[in-house]
Amino acid sequence: MSRVCAWILLLVFRLRVVPRGCVLKFRSHGRRRVDFSLEVGRRCPCEAVRRSSGRPEGVASISVGVRRFSRRGTSCNFLSFGKMGQKKDLTGSEKSKIVRYLAEGSSTLKIAKLLKRDHRTIKRFIQNSQQGRKKRVEKPRRKITAHELRKVKRAAATMPLATSLAIFQSCNITGVPKSTRCAILRDMAKVRKAERRPPLNKTHKLKRQDWANKYLKTDFSKVLWTDEMRVSLDGPDGWARGWIGKGQRAPVRLRRQQGGGGVLVWAGIIKDELVGPFRVEDGVKLNSQSYCQFLEDTFFKQWYRKKSASFKKNMIFMQDNAPSHASKYSTAWLARKGIKEGNLMTWPPCSPDLNPIENLWSIIKCEIYKEGKQYTSLNSVWEAVVAAARNVDGEQIKTLTESMDGRLLSVLAKKGGYIGHGFLFVLFLNVRNVYL
Repeated sequence: MSRVCAWILLLVFRLRVVPRGCVLKFRSHGRRRVDFSLEVGRRCPCEAVRRSSGRPEGVASISVGVRRFSRRGTSCNFLSFGKMGQKKDLTGSEKSKIVRYLAEGSSTLKIAKLLKRDHRTIKRFIQNSQQGRKKRVEKPRRKITAHELRKVKRAAATMPLATSLAIFQSCNITGVPKSTRCAILRDMAKVRKAERRPPLNKTHKLKRQDWANKYLKTDFSKVLWTDEMRVSLDGPDGWARGWIGKGQRAPVRLRRQQGGGGVLVWAGIIKDELVGPFRVEDGVKLNSQSYCQFLEDTFFKQWYRKKSASFKKNMIFMQDNAPSHASKYSTAWLARKGIKEGNLMTWPPCSPDLNPIENLWSIIKCEIYKEGKQYTSLNSVWEAVVAAARNVDGEQIKTLTESMDGRLLSVLAKKGGYIGHGFLFVLFLNVRNVYL
């Protein structure tokens, strides 16, 4: 009951009226604190009191005491409202008195009563006599205005690769520290790496559209997608990042010329099957003659000769427009091997995003260079490539080869524009029937 009365008293201060049957008593402790007590009961006289304001001017805090009289006794409840004022620190004389009272064997509560101080202040001084009251930390003021914030947002959109200093200088905003600039930009943007892609002019885009229209009705489950990949001992520097605990040193990463050397790998995918990977001998530069000899020793001997005549007749061989691939010597040599013009896919220029095996290379590189791993020899990195290729199952390869229908439709929708490496398309069974 006393708690309910106390909350009623808080409303009384808002309304500045004390109801009948209650007595409001006032006790002042200077300009720092004012106490009010409300007595509720049958024996209390009826009195109405009006106040001009809920709290006297200059008073830092108000404490409210509610007393309830009953046959069982008296119950009290105290609440406080208003802005609590911060008392002064203990003076030198008060500190010396505390030390003297402690030497006499007085308790903290008794010392607090003698000094008219809060007992928590006395305990805090006893626990750490050198440390005073913690100063209140004020919130820093806003470094830029709302109008300047909108200018920064527009500048960041038009200058995505500029530094924070350049963005703020373009908005004529000076005097803002780097930490604040970065914090403001992090709220509106995200640090990302620029995409790398080959240049596409109008001629390239037209050839990409013609290629998509030409092979739109093709059964891509019969296409062998081939390409080369070079892997180095060190791998990409950007992948050597991670969470390093405070106080711990960052792990050492070796820096070697040209990544410590590397291995050239050739592979192909068809339907849900991986062909290879095959390793190009160290020190061999792939020209037309060496490329054809490499295919003869690896691809034709280990895989192509084992296939049936009907499979060879229907298979379409895909390779990009590298000089060693598209030369007259290589084209004539493949024709003698049975891969003639009808079974050799033409390829548009600057189009690695249309080759699904590029996504396979990404999967393998993520596996062999995970956790920033580096290698000490060419044989070790080659063994890692073979192990990663064995972990790629047929469903992953099938997803890549079946994405070609979506890639072609995307090229046509973008009028020959770039569609990106990381875009894996979802194949619907009747997606081509809509456009045929």
